[in-house]
Amino acid sequence: MGLNGSVPGAARLLLVDGIALLRPEEQVFTAMLTGFANQQLARNLARTTVEGRENTVKAFTAYVNTYPWNWTPAMVEEWLGDLRSLRDLKRSTIRSYSEAVRSFCHFVTDPLYEWTATCEERFGTHPVQVVHEWNTAVHVQDYESDPKKRAFTKAELHAFFVHCDDEVARIRSLGRKGWLPAFRDATVFKTAYAYGTRRNETRMLDAADFGRNRTAQSSASTAGARSGSARPRRARRPSAAEY
Repeated sequence: MGLNGSVPGAARLLLVDGIALLRPEEQVFTAMLTGFANQQLARNLARTTVEGRENTVKAFTAYVNTYPWNWTPAMVEEWLGDLRSLRDLKRSTIRSYSEAVRSFCHFVTDPLYEWTATCEERFGTHPVQVVHEWNTAVHVQDYESDPKKRAFTKAELHAFFVHCDDEVARIRSLGRKGWLPAFRDATVFKTAYAYGTRRNETRMLDAADFGRNRTAQSSASTAGARSGSARPRRARRPSAAEY
């Protein structure tokens, strides 16, 4: 709780009652954004998330050219429609934008933060929730990004590793030296998958980084690898059971 029993982000913490504002609409909206940020930071949300949502709310406000206490669901629909048709944004991006506006509206319409009463007193109206299930996309798929960038399924991974091994055998059967680079590549692919290392971590791996995992409970996961670009502090990662 904050001063006078108020929670972080409450109107009474950011605006003084009974004092006229020079630019009331602009100043109240700025105070709302400040309160919204404080409320999210109090919930331990990442600062990048807080800033991203604030920028989205500002962008929506600039698009509709009016303040939150005058927003309507139709404005959200037109804004999201333009983002899809004119800017050709991805579905996941559109959904994140609508969620940012939804979160902001949920904050300013919660009686706990007193923004509805403040707006009613100063402007004769108050904000309402304008983002609903019927005017926004619902997250129904586990993966919404470009299909060309999606993660492999287990069956696809197995087929990929089998192909890598087959390439090694094929090149070696032809008596060519290229089987060594092919074997190296196959090993790198399997190592990155087995230990979950990123690209730079995989590049920095050395023979000394591999060893037994002393805390493993079964022989299927006794191997381990230390990963990290900084040599003095490297995180140990157990291998996947199947590799």
